[in-house]
Amino acid sequence: MDHVTTGQAGPAPKQRWYKQLYVWVLTAILIGILLGWLAPSAGVAMEPIGTTFVNAMKMLIGPIVFLTIVGGIASVADLKKVGMTGLKALTYFQIGTICAMVFGLVAINIFRLGEGVNADASKIKTSESAAKLIDAGQHQEWWQFITHIIPNSIVSPFVEGDILQIIFIAVVFGIALNALGRIGAPVLDGVQRLTGVMFKILSFIMKAAPLGAFGAMAFAVGKYGVSSLTSMGGLIALFYVTSILFVVVVLGSVMAFLKLNIFSMIRHLKEEYMLILGTSTAEPALPGLMRKLEHAGIKKETVGLVVPTGYSFNLDGAAIYLSLAALYIAQATNTNLSIPQQLGLLAVMLLTSKGAAGVAGGGFIALTATLTTIGTIPAAGIMLIFGIDKFMSECRALVNFTGNAVATLFIAWWDRTLDVDRARRVFAGQAVEPLPSGDDLSQYSHHAPKHDRSPALSKSV
Repeated sequence: MDHVTTGQAGPAPKQRWYKQLYVWVLTAILIGILLGWLAPSAGVAMEPIGTTFVNAMKMLIGPIVFLTIVGGIASVADLKKVGMTGLKALTYFQIGTICAMVFGLVAINIFRLGEGVNADASKIKTSESAAKLIDAGQHQEWWQFITHIIPNSIVSPFVEGDILQIIFIAVVFGIALNALGRIGAPVLDGVQRLTGVMFKILSFIMKAAPLGAFGAMAFAVGKYGVSSLTSMGGLIALFYVTSILFVVVVLGSVMAFLKLNIFSMIRHLKEEYMLILGTSTAEPALPGLMRKLEHAGIKKETVGLVVPTGYSFNLDGAAIYLSLAALYIAQATNTNLSIPQQLGLLAVMLLTSKGAAGVAGGGFIALTATLTTIGTIPAAGIMLIFGIDKFMSECRALVNFTGNAVATLFIAWWDRTLDVDRARRVFAGQAVEPLPSGDDLSQYSHHAPKHDRSPALSKSV
């Protein structure tokens, strides 16, 4: 026999609502909020639980990104298509970022929440942690992300979790493996088998998602409290409303163009959204997004290249935040900016935001680098929003995640490889046939049937 299939690669049978992971994660988030609010010291003590879970998820991101990209590139017959996919993705990312920034600029110009604050930049006190970010931003050059892509060693990106450098190594490795042809076939088979192992480990770790979400949320509410929401509630609300409008209007229009429904996609990714909401970062949801998009019919090489790259270059939520924050600081410090100056600010942010990609505290570094480059808005003004940043991080991550899901679907359509009918049925929760290429990784989900195995292992020996 040439092939023997084991199990079904389609979605798992419907579970009762109280057994579904997202329900448990949402419940854990609510319990964490209550604990942090009613017993702040106990909430802060839960930090190790959330941190440990996030670290466990981050542990897998590097290997999964590397193996997925290598497997995708090494499997294609025409490497030119991979290069064109990358160029298309970067073009889309830039257009999406500009749209997000314009949304932020329009919103803050309409409501002008910074007016009346009358902050004196020379008298603004800077905390030690914020001072480090300001200093890093003032010394951040827009071109540094280009030189940063190439690592000092082949191991360090995996140790430090630098996605951009991992992508670089994976692309080079995949191209070399593809060029070897039949000689590299055993290595490619090993890559496919290892991919299955990584997703199986992911399914184990995901069982602890409710515990991780509880710990992270309890710590956040316990440490930062809700008092910060009162003084800066208007800016937080404006950011959330602007972000929701961007998702519904801009990203929703892209999905409508693809003849898909963005709300169906969001419902399909509800478990990943709950994970992001609980941990305040989109990184733990990256493997799940890649798996579900592949199951929706997008080719592995497209998912493997677009999603990880988008995590560094397609940050719609961060773009809205940057434009809102920069204009708010300008208004609060009585710095008048004309429309041409604001457009210049947008152009600078397009570059400085890339310079801070993958850097801890990247949002503040990018904001400081932007203000320093412009020179008219005092960089110390970021302290006006430093205390409420935590309350906006979840929204940033959710919008970034949604933007990358839509971007991957659009690039697949642009490459004429998007199976719209399959994607529509998957997003609606309907049963679909297993992918003939064996690239369907839905079986590695935490809710997959236990008898499913890796595609690489489903072949007869």
